[in-house]
Amino acid sequence: MTSGEAIFAALQARGYEVTKVIVDHDLDQTLRDKPIDVAFIALHGSYGEDGCVQGLLEFLRIPYTGPGVAESALCMDKLKTKELFQLHNVLTPPYYTVRRRDMDTLAQRQGNFGFPVFVKPRRQGSSVGAGRAQSLEQLRDRCEESLAFDDCVLVERFVAGRELAVGVLDGKALGVIEIVPKSGEYDYKSKYTRGKTDYFFPARLTAEEHAEVMQLAERATYAVDTSGAIRLDVLLSTGGNPYVLEVNTLPGMTPTSLLPKIAAGVGMDFGDLCEAILSRAQLNVGRPRDRASSSESSASEDDAHNSTSALK
Repeated sequence: MTSGEAIFAALQARGYEVTKVIVDHDLDQTLRDKPIDVAFIALHGSYGEDGCVQGLLEFLRIPYTGPGVAESALCMDKLKTKELFQLHNVLTPPYYTVRRRDMDTLAQRQGNFGFPVFVKPRRQGSSVGAGRAQSLEQLRDRCEESLAFDDCVLVERFVAGRELAVGVLDGKALGVIEIVPKSGEYDYKSKYTRGKTDYFFPARLTAEEHAEVMQLAERATYAVDTSGAIRLDVLLSTGGNPYVLEVNTLPGMTPTSLLPKIAAGVGMDFGDLCEAILSRAQLNVGRPRDRASSSESSASEDDAHNSTSALK
């Protein structure tokens, strides 16, 4: 809701005709009753970020912001994302998976993997159902918590180091922001409670570290074959090695969210960022995969001036 309101206000201030659309189970009928030219997706989590809404918009032939159906579904699936990272030699923390049927043999699955570990549902965001485990007993508890949100969870080796986020626009890294949660853990409360986390832009990295993190983010983006305005979560280990955790295809979009903070740091204010995302709205099914066509981007921007909907 917060991202949608911020986008709505920013585009309206720049002269766009914007309509708010609340996403529920009647979304298809709503879109038929209230025709729009372009959908600006401001959703997070299941249905909004995993390709479901994107598929509906493709079916209704309404151009939309963000990646297409396949890329959205893939990046929401942390297991498949990590498998592609490994295939493309993008460094990511070692992991294994746990399903409900594995709980009786969890000790054997953990084996000599070591502690601490980080447990998270396979298909969730915002640190929902995620947390650190320091022992086998805590691991069992964490897996039970995560399994309440998904039928498969990832157990990752915990990497000690600095939390970073990289903003990427059309495959090109914009910049790196450093995240310092005051609790020591960047959990749900640290992410969404004002004053719980400090942010540093540019990140306090050496020139070599900064270049390596930016390059790794671009390689990760290429590995999952996605474009547009995205955010990657990265850890820089105490040994100086960067690890990509995941790709966020629909990152938070308020003036204080991470991607807008990064964009502001390179001279792109919130309204500019919203317009940049809007100008890239398109349909993805049945068209060439080259998304850099300036003529198509311009056409989408012209359509957006007619009627834009912020789905939230």
